[in-house]
Amino acid sequence: MDIQKKLLPKSHRKEHPRDESKLGFGDIYTDHIFKMDYYDGKWQNPRIEPFSPFQLSPAAMVLHYSQTIFEGLKCYRHPDGRLAMFRPSENLKRFNQSAQRMAIPLTDPVFLLDALKELLRIEGDWTPTHPGSSLYIRPTIIATEPHLGVRPSREYLLFILLAPVGPYYPEGFAPVKIYVESFYSRSAPGGLGAIKAGASYATSLLATDNAAKKGFTQLLWLDACHHRYVEEVGSMNICFVIENKIVTSNLTGTVLPGITRSSLITVAKDLGIEVQERPLEIGEVLEARSSGKLTEVFGTGTAAVISPVGLLSYNDEDLVIGDGGVGPITQKLYDELVGVQYGHKPDTRGWIEFVD
Repeated sequence: MDIQKKLLPKSHRKEHPRDESKLGFGDIYTDHIFKMDYYDGKWQNPRIEPFSPFQLSPAAMVLHYSQTIFEGLKCYRHPDGRLAMFRPSENLKRFNQSAQRMAIPLTDPVFLLDALKELLRIEGDWTPTHPGSSLYIRPTIIATEPHLGVRPSREYLLFILLAPVGPYYPEGFAPVKIYVESFYSRSAPGGLGAIKAGASYATSLLATDNAAKKGFTQLLWLDACHHRYVEEVGSMNICFVIENKIVTSNLTGTVLPGITRSSLITVAKDLGIEVQERPLEIGEVLEARSSGKLTEVFGTGTAAVISPVGLLSYNDEDLVIGDGGVGPITQKLYDELVGVQYGHKPDTRGWIEFVD
């Protein structure tokens, strides 16, 4: 399919942020957006046009039945000026896995990657250069058919928007405080925990807001059946360093298969660090912390890359992890992953996709 382009004259484009150290996360958007429609049984009409509000029917099915999915990845400015994405094909593969679970028509990941590159060629100068900043990429699909019966929509809008961003957490690469949620549940077996659907995030908002009001950066979800097994943090997978081994929850359908998580496991093994993907009870975490065997905790995800955890709060008891600072394994993995993403270290695994 040919991508149609309707671009703003340069004189009508927005001024870029002057202070990249104050970008925040997800509040500023570039001048153009990619769109594509699904109707008559196929994806069609791919186009790049000015960023502007959508016009939706009040009966659009996304507004009533939450049939929507999204992805999140980043574009980085390398020292030589080239634009680079980190494993974008894995994001687009997971995009289709989410679509399948939500009864949304699959997309062609090869075409979408080409479309994304074309959008980045147009908007590449929005990619910030300040340390820790990047151009965030958000592919999304929403159900647009005006219909109130409960069934999958027959019409959809796919769009990709871009946003220059700084660190996801205001703390940056500094230890955060995590509240362990022991009442509310994020995902049950057979649910939406393994995909990026809007509905799966909506269920987390109340508990996350409650934790924020108590002074915590995020919360750690336990399993829905017993509230015993560690699953993930709201915006990240979670890893524990116990006796110099990384322990993280195995993928059983209730935990998002994070691309940063997968990359981190590969890097850790390459560095000679043992990684265990297995069920992990919160009781084991508490015991390991009491005995001194638990020395580090960190989250992993596209938005934050790696985020050290300095404190866990469980049953109103605050538990400092290690010395409350950034542990050596956390630091080593962060340096390796971020170094590859930003082009300061060689990409020996073929993870970088340049926008040429």
